[in-house]
Amino acid sequence: MTNHESNGRDGRDVRRRKFLATAGAVGVAGIAGCNGTGGEDGDGDDDGGDLVGQIGSGRAGRGAPGGTSMSEMPALEGELTVYSGRGEFLVGELVDYIDDLYDDLDLTVRYNNSTDHVNAIINEGEGSPADVFYSVNAGSLGALADEGRTQALPDDVTEKVREEFRTEQWVGTSGRARTVPFNTEEYSEEDLPDDIMAYPEEFEGDLGWAPSYGSAQAFITAMRLLEGEQATREWLEAMVERGATTYPDEFRTCQEIADGEIDAAFTNHYYIQRVLDGNPEAPIATSFTQGDAGAVFNVAGAAVIDTASDADLASNFVRHLLSAEAQDYFARSTFEYPLIPEVEPIGDLPSIDELDVPDLDLSELSNLEPTVDLMRDAGVQL
Repeated sequence: MTNHESNGRDGRDVRRRKFLATAGAVGVAGIAGCNGTGGEDGDGDDDGGDLVGQIGSGRAGRGAPGGTSMSEMPALEGELTVYSGRGEFLVGELVDYIDDLYDDLDLTVRYNNSTDHVNAIINEGEGSPADVFYSVNAGSLGALADEGRTQALPDDVTEKVREEFRTEQWVGTSGRARTVPFNTEEYSEEDLPDDIMAYPEEFEGDLGWAPSYGSAQAFITAMRLLEGEQATREWLEAMVERGATTYPDEFRTCQEIADGEIDAAFTNHYYIQRVLDGNPEAPIATSFTQGDAGAVFNVAGAAVIDTASDADLASNFVRHLLSAEAQDYFARSTFEYPLIPEVEPIGDLPSIDELDVPDLDLSELSNLEPTVDLMRDAGVQL
């Protein structure tokens, strides 16, 4: 008799409760002795490199998550290979938990950036060992689907999230919202424009940004798609002319706001929460623009490869990424937005339904080359 059989449901529940109690602490030991911050291909999601203060330790006072528990999902049995564009530092604890939960699961995870994984799967052809592609952004998922290298997911998997964060071929698993962090000792939210295009000329405080960062370039790509190249060029030139302070990454940018060096900036939402996790009294808060490039909501997500050896097993692994435990893990550990409605985000944030997100094909945000050319042409130092 295997350990899985002898432990039964009680053994799994013990491990589940332990995971839920400690999942938010991932990274506490891992960040010791590290310095600097890292970025991830195409979206600056910090899924690689040495990170300081990037991973949350969770927030007290949260009850058990809603949604469907892994205990109510089909058991994972067999051999499964996952190509993960999300770094082990961020999601390794979750993946290991799923692996440990099933004694009959033989799980192999290959960590690399999402773009390299897409190229590898395409080049490997029918001989690719990959069963699941777990991506940091929708663009990479869309690129792989466009190459015909994914297969349709079951409806009862994709329908767990809103339709703009899924297709038949892939499903989002967690999200990040573009925001305007600001210093609360200098400004209130009512003082801030709700139009991203107004900031260079209408906001009187000191602005900062991280234009070389993948997230920032995806944000400018969204502006180029929504507002047109000329309007985006003028916005960039105005940012340069007003002397917006440049930082190497968006976590550092938020730290500078909290330290009073600048008044506002443009970053993903979770960097603000990570600063507050290190110092709950830091004078930084989150503001949102309305229906424009400054309000883009991008997702990490997963797809099943067309040549997967066991499509049902692969689909059920993706299903586990939308479980109550996994979604609560994303909220507590990475401060991302959970994508199932039964799990709330961490921090003083609106729900996804309350965000005014622009109508934009997220897969188009992966085409950064024209954006980088435009930024350089406008005088932005990258």
